[in-house]
This record gives sequence, C-alpha cells and structure tokens, in this order.
Amino acid sequence: MEFSRDNPSSRYRELQRLYIELHESGEKRLGLPPEQTFNGMSLMPQLARIKNLILRTGARSILDYGSGKGQQYAPMQLKVADGTIYDGVIDYWGVDDVHCYDPCYFPYSALPTARFDGVVSTDVLEHCPEQDVDWIIGEIFGFAERFVYANIACFPAKKTLPNGENAHCTIRPLAWWQERLEAATASRPGLVWEVWVQTLIQTDLGPKLQEQRIGRG
Repeated sequence: MEFSRDNPSSRYRELQRLYIELHESGEKRLGLPPEQTFNGMSLMPQLARIKNLILRTGARSILDYGSGKGQQYAPMQLKVADGTIYDGVIDYWGVDDVHCYDPCYFPYSALPTARFDGVVSTDVLEHCPEQDVDWIIGEIFGFAERFVYANIACFPAKKTLPNGENAHCTIRPLAWWQERLEAATASRPGLVWEVWVQTLIQTDLGPKLQEQRIGRG
C-alpha cells in the first residue's frame, strides 16, 4: 500500500499519539519536563550551515518542518564563531519570517498552505516510520522554493517513547537515505538541497560523531 499525507500508515498515527504525549508530559526516563522535551534547540548546531544556504539563495522566508516547541526562535543573545552577537536565530539568519510546523505540538500542528524560500528539517526524518518516509520527504521538498536543509541520525536516540521504544524508529545507512532524497528531487533540478547524515564510529576514546554531506548545489 502506498501511504500519503491523506492516508498515512497506522504506525504514523500511533507515533503521532506517542509524540503528543511526550510533548505534554515530558520524557520521564531522562527526567525531562515538557518544556525541555523536543523544545527545538537541536537546531542550534546547524545554524551556520543554514545561514550559508540562505546567503547563497537569497532566501527570505523559512519553514521549520518538525520544529518542536519552537524555542529556538525565541529572542536570545546568540554569539557566533566570529564573536558577533545577534538577537537570536532570526536576526542571525537575516530573514523576514520563520514559520514553525510540528504535527505533534498543537500550537504548530496546522499544515502550512504556502511555500517558503527555504525549508529546514533537523532531527526529524529518523523519527518517522519507514513506510511513510517517502511521502514525508516529498512533502518537505514540496514546500521549498529555493533550498532544503536537513540532518539525519543513523543511530539510536537518547530519548524513548512512552511505550518504551527508542525515539529513532528508522535507522538506515547513508545510501538508503540518499536514494530516497534523490528520487524526491529528480523533478526539481533548480532546487538546492543539503543533507548531513550522521553516524557514530567507535574510537579508542569512545563513540565519535561522523557526518557525511549529500545534496545538490
């Protein structure tokens, strides 16, 4: 069966209920209160890469697909690598608008009806059921006019779901993700996209994060 936004898998609906519960109750195994559970701050290490895409494409509007609670866009003192201080992420990116979408957090759960210059989706795809990944990737790219940025972890999460499962439900190698991403963008030759696939490698000093970039433009 081919799944879609209008006809997602039963697994998608089950996970959506579990993530709504996490947003409302927090991640109890780790002792995280609701306000610290999927708050959106996992975006922060990706800011400079996204800024580079914004500058390259002239993007002025951004959709954060899978934004969590959106706390990453609250006013804050943000000091970047060169020492410059900004009044938060939006100021640093220099864009006019950031729209948050997260189907599991009620304030941002309405599916957007517009398209955006850029779409960012960080720490999202590995949380999606394998049977729904293709239509979700297609939806992410469908919202973008100029660029898409994403990162994907290929290892288990620290968080667990209320039913005891690991929060990363689709753990696949780079080649698997690359095939799906390239299929989704075949009909969009002018769209710039950049996806960083993250794996953990074992070293003498313990696990080390390794990142590989795939994309176009």
